[in-house]
Amino acid sequence: MFAPLQNLLAWLPLGLPAFLFVVTVVVFFHELGHFAMARAFGVRVETFSIGFGPAIVHWVDRKGTQWKISWIPLGGYVKFFGDMSAASTPDREQIQNMTAAERAEAFPFKPLYQRALVVLAGPLANFVLAIAVFTGLFATVGAPVPSTIVGNVVAHSAAADAGIRPGDKIVSVDGKPVKLFDQLLPLVQKAKGKAVAVDVLRGSKINTLAIVPRKFQSQNFFGDPVSVVGLGIGPLDDPRNLTYVRFSPPTALYLAAGETWARVDLTLTYVGRILLGRSDTSQLRGPIGIAGITKKQASEGPSGLVLLIAVLSVSIGLVNLFPIPILDGGHLLYYACEAVLGRPLGERAQDVGFRLGLAVVLGLFFLATWNDLVRPNLF
Repeated sequence: MFAPLQNLLAWLPLGLPAFLFVVTVVVFFHELGHFAMARAFGVRVETFSIGFGPAIVHWVDRKGTQWKISWIPLGGYVKFFGDMSAASTPDREQIQNMTAAERAEAFPFKPLYQRALVVLAGPLANFVLAIAVFTGLFATVGAPVPSTIVGNVVAHSAAADAGIRPGDKIVSVDGKPVKLFDQLLPLVQKAKGKAVAVDVLRGSKINTLAIVPRKFQSQNFFGDPVSVVGLGIGPLDDPRNLTYVRFSPPTALYLAAGETWARVDLTLTYVGRILLGRSDTSQLRGPIGIAGITKKQASEGPSGLVLLIAVLSVSIGLVNLFPIPILDGGHLLYYACEAVLGRPLGERAQDVGFRLGLAVVLGLFFLATWNDLVRPNLF
């Protein structure tokens, strides 16, 4: 049997609950955003579903909305009155026969700005969830920051020429004690090219070295060469080298917003590089890949699983904003065309767009799943 499938089958009894928990939370908040905004504008919500396919459990609330949990846990949807399907395509036959009272509750008859806000509310709910989770983690568990133990030294850099080796620990810069790796760069850059006194602990002995920071070649996240001014050292890549730093709630909120934006920026950069042919699609993850990551995070404790909720929520929110018909971004694209033209796109144009969008989404799904299957040591 194909090795990743063997690993998946062996992992399912233990990891499946964690995977379902993470996906359910992220999907629930996304759909809750659509649901809450629709209710605020008086839209009748017919169905709120976590998952697709036949329902495992279902119930109807006092306003007539059917809530259900379905068998295929790879998403969810909210179906509005006037929609034909979970993709929110208008039910044109139903629309033509609606009374005035029914039109007042039907999604297709709502003003353009209301429809756009209902669609936008799903991704925004994901971003709000991510910021809230990051804030809670940074304020309680703390943000992981590596210590000043040196993990690697760039060849021919200022640190290499001064004799710094992997395993050394930086204890102070110009007399200022440092415990976290993130404290080094501001102190080094403050020198503005002048020599800095770096106290280095090796074994039980501290050596003081005078080092002049200079430009050296490094690599960014995507492996591209970049020029950096500094000592030329990197932190030790080991979970045991991490220190968790807690922050006050306002600072945690600020850092959480920055963390969320950093992940959005990184994803957009990666997509841009794919479109320009500068990166391949090997980093795309499908359900099996996410399941593998979930297993790893769950093994690190509840905080690891909660962190994954924030990370996945950012991804789901951003991907849904891509201008692909069938996704939220595709609906917003249609609404933008409607705003420019002064009328909705024709039925044929919308139908063709939805079919193309479905083909693109399914293609990306199978590509990501294939990446999961051929990736070595997935589990």
